[in-house]
Amino acid sequence: MIVHLKKFILPFRKLDKFGKIQKQFVRHDSSQSSQKILEHLKNKSLIQVRGKEASNFLQGLITNDMKHYEEGAANLYALFLNIKGRVMYDVIIYKTQEDDVYYIECDSQAVEPLQKHLKMYRVRKKIDIDNLGDTINVWTFFDPMHYLDNKVNDTNRQKLEGLIFPCGSLNNKVSKVIDNIMIYEDPRLPNLGMRILAETKIERNEIAKHLNSDTMAPTNSLNFKVFRYKLGIAEGIEDLPPGKPLPLEVNCDYLHGISFHKGCYVGQELTARTYHTGVVRKRLMPLLFNEVPNKSFAYDEKIINESGNVVGKFRGIENEHGLGLIRITEALKAQSLTISDIELKVSKPVWWPQETQAQSASFTKK
Repeated sequence: MIVHLKKFILPFRKLDKFGKIQKQFVRHDSSQSSQKILEHLKNKSLIQVRGKEASNFLQGLITNDMKHYEEGAANLYALFLNIKGRVMYDVIIYKTQEDDVYYIECDSQAVEPLQKHLKMYRVRKKIDIDNLGDTINVWTFFDPMHYLDNKVNDTNRQKLEGLIFPCGSLNNKVSKVIDNIMIYEDPRLPNLGMRILAETKIERNEIAKHLNSDTMAPTNSLNFKVFRYKLGIAEGIEDLPPGKPLPLEVNCDYLHGISFHKGCYVGQELTARTYHTGVVRKRLMPLLFNEVPNKSFAYDEKIINESGNVVGKFRGIENEHGLGLIRITEALKAQSLTISDIELKVSKPVWWPQETQAQSASFTKK
């Protein structure tokens, strides 16, 4: 659906579908600008999939449901899994203005292996799979100071312990194409702003003039990676090493990236089995250090509570913000947490759905 750009660039919306949302630790600096950031994501590339069988082809390979496009979706967040049900690549798939043509946004380091993966399953389907190389850049447009910080009662802190919610797809049916600039809502969360695809010859100022908002360039403390880590969102090979993560542990269900109602796809069995248990005990969550650590941490390095028990494993860091795969209940109950003797805090992401009594009853029956 094409709309006027003024209507398209909307204020970010609050997630209130599942009720109140817990306050998350975020340091606010009054000196920070309230302008939105337009950032070129240099670590992102596009693969083009073209052909009348393209939709059915992708349907059998991704965690999300390509039928959302028939309902008007402009783009989808999804994962490619291996046959063991582990995450290989996280992607955003865009429906273009051409019939039967899709762009797959992925980590630049994943382009060649993902292209090889697609061609392996293509068999005799009449589909073209092409690396768009340096022809189109991927940009993000987001508000770094936008956080959902509604307070909730302490009695609700432990209410959600990894329950699986089949969130479906966001109402991301809006896109805008102007002067070879394609603007989409980020399909994962309204907080994440816009995804913009633009030909490489198009300069930053040309994009900015179409955004109906003042923009600023990213800085070391205000950039998309820091913003993602504050929210507790993983992206790309650095956060999701191919063949290691599980889809539900990286919150793909909360990010509208898994359909539990579609047909079979590669790696579905483990995800479906976990879904029917109703609970995921470990999930990616934001980490906060008091200051930028003076040492580096290894992937999977242990996060310890005051009793010396392992309650999580390290995943990534940018400045004083990080990501960890955390045992939810144990970490939130902990009096103190450390990694390599450095103190840190863990919080429940503000955008996680909240359990309601009806939902609690339905999961208890399973």
